[in-house]
Amino acid sequence: MKKLEGKIAVVTGGNSGIGLATAKRFAAEGAHIIITGRRQTELDVAVKEIGENTTAVQGDVSNLADLDRLYATIKQQYGRIDILFANAGAAEYAPLGAITEEHFDKIFNINVKGLLFTVQKALPLFQDGGSIVLNASIVASKGFGANSVYSATKAAVRSFARTWTVDLKERKIRVNVVSPGVTDTPGLKDLLASAAEPDGQPKTDLLASVPLGRMGSPDEIAKAVLFLASDDSSYITGIELFVDGGIAQI
Repeated sequence: MKKLEGKIAVVTGGNSGIGLATAKRFAAEGAHIIITGRRQTELDVAVKEIGENTTAVQGDVSNLADLDRLYATIKQQYGRIDILFANAGAAEYAPLGAITEEHFDKIFNINVKGLLFTVQKALPLFQDGGSIVLNASIVASKGFGANSVYSATKAAVRSFARTWTVDLKERKIRVNVVSPGVTDTPGLKDLLASAAEPDGQPKTDLLASVPLGRMGSPDEIAKAVLFLASDDSSYITGIELFVDGGIAQI
């Protein structure tokens, strides 16, 4: 018996990186997958990679109308949700003195507002006893320069898990957080490129701080998400699971 046999699983930001790797893991364990993303071309490629029993719904999690359309599609096609991986997020560097209202609004709208309403709007379809996994980050626990706004959004995600664990306890819906460290994703590559020196070298050597001495792979994060989504973690709720090579632990 596969771990997620027959489950209906939603993965936001499932068109690349950690979201795509997790969708593949879920599918391999027997789940029916619904992925979201802002770019239709990437979604189309992701559906082919994930395989059968996969539905893609284009949309931006910070747009509440897009979320309504997502859940209307799920209600029509599946009628329920068993697992939600609220993964979609955005990151940009901005030193304290350079933070703009536009930067603040963009990152909070996606990482906090978008995540909150992703979960809230899923609840009418959510099965009692289901599992919600939120994607946070080590930046909520460690101080990195030029990360004020992004770090604050991920701290909010960690806080959400605590309060929602209480809010949803009567329905036996578990809420947990996965906090990746330095992970080899397209998003991280773009972020580091934006902060590169003129010779192309990153301004900071992130790997120097990682006890395991390397980046994690998206699939290594996906394995942890699968654990939190499945009955393997049936007595676990409200936790933050670091998958970070040790960087936030020392």
